Amino acid sequence: MRRNKADASVFILFVIILILAAGAAFAVYTLRADPLGEAFAPDRVINTLFVIENEGKPLCSFVLMFYPSTKRAAVFDVPGDLGLIIRRADRVDRIDTAYDPKNIGLFREEIEGLLGMEIGYSFIITTENLGRVVDLVEGVEILIPSPVERFGIAPVFFPSGKVTLDGDKARTYITYELSGEDREMVVFRRQRFFLGFLKRLGEMNSALKNPGAARLFRGSFTASMNRRARARLFNEFSAIDTDRTGVQSIGGNFREVSGQVLLLPRDNGSLIKEIVRQSMGTLTRQVEGPLSERVFTVEVLNGTAENGLAGRTAELLRGSGYDVISIGNAGRTDYEATEIIDRTGYADMAEAFGGVLRCTNIRYESPVSGIPEGLEEPSPRNFEYRSDFTLIIGRDFNGKYVTGG
Repeated sequence: MRRNKADASVFILFVIILILAAGAAFAVYTLRADPLGEAFAPDRVINTLFVIENEGKPLCSFVLMFYPSTKRAAVFDVPGDLGLIIRRADRVDRIDTAYDPKNIGLFREEIEGLLGMEIGYSFIITTENLGRVVDLVEGVEILIPSPVERFGIAPVFFPSGKVTLDGDKARTYITYELSGEDREMVVFRRQRFFLGFLKRLGEMNSALKNPGAARLFRGSFTASMNRRARARLFNEFSAIDTDRTGVQSIGGNFREVSGQVLLLPRDNGSLIKEIVRQSMGTLTRQVEGPLSERVFTVEVLNGTAENGLAGRTAELLRGSGYDVISIGNAGRTDYEATEIIDRTGYADMAEAFGGVLRCTNIRYESPVSGIPEGLEEPSPRNFEYRSDFTLIIGRDFNGKYVTGG
């Protein structure tokens, strides 16, 4: 009798262990099947890596930061010739040497270290598959500032103005480089295409859910998630206002290292991490009222003798969502205190701008110069457009924020 009871107890214990194991396995499966469950929790930014691959190497790589609560997004362009200490090789080399189409994790880890963030998800699309997806979404609209004509073995022809690219033209648009063309123009072209492509995916999101289109769309990407999670992520991305989404380039200086020219990040990479931090604050900031969607313009003037300070500061401000329309030198180089000139008339907006750089030295100026006393409206000849804010950098600015208040 006692043995029967013991056997029954062992059996019950075995059943309990089996149930617990099954529950744990189900939980693990659920998390893997839907990795976005935790990502869509309140106050969580979704970071996703997009790689457009050409001949087994990244043609361009973009990190999309998206905050569902505000529907705001920011994009960081990671150039392949960026020079870093590649951890697995323990040497300074191009970041794209860490790229392996079969193991995107190595490349993603290098980018995470560069930007100082975790990247939860990744998508890889080859230029060949990109053309198929562009045809699937019925083209991508791009603004081409001037016509392009190149004759030869692989001719390139693009008219100026708004052009809708089909799949073949889209592949040509992002891969061609003209002889003697400035590198920045190539980078800018690919950035604009990525934003246009992202916008079109959002516009065609409903159509891409149809069974036939969905199969073709899914088969075009290599993704770090399953089909259901991928659909949910793209559904969230469809809410992004790409017209208000900027692409932040990683600034640096070109240096020859071991026989190759590399783009070395400024300040050993600390500046780009600060820009990422500023961008995250901008995405998650809840702003109410009529000014919530406005993009404020900024003029940055260097009031010190330190070369390049205005340009580096402009990168910080763009990362925080401001439109830097002018960079230059102040009238003198002996400004002790950093100063903000506010022309918006909104004290809270000026304080928010000052908060980005920890600057409290703010003064107001009319946005219109040359208004005769007693006149409410300026005459046309006296009207002069100025930026919403002018930032004059002083010696108390350490490259990231004001140290003296």
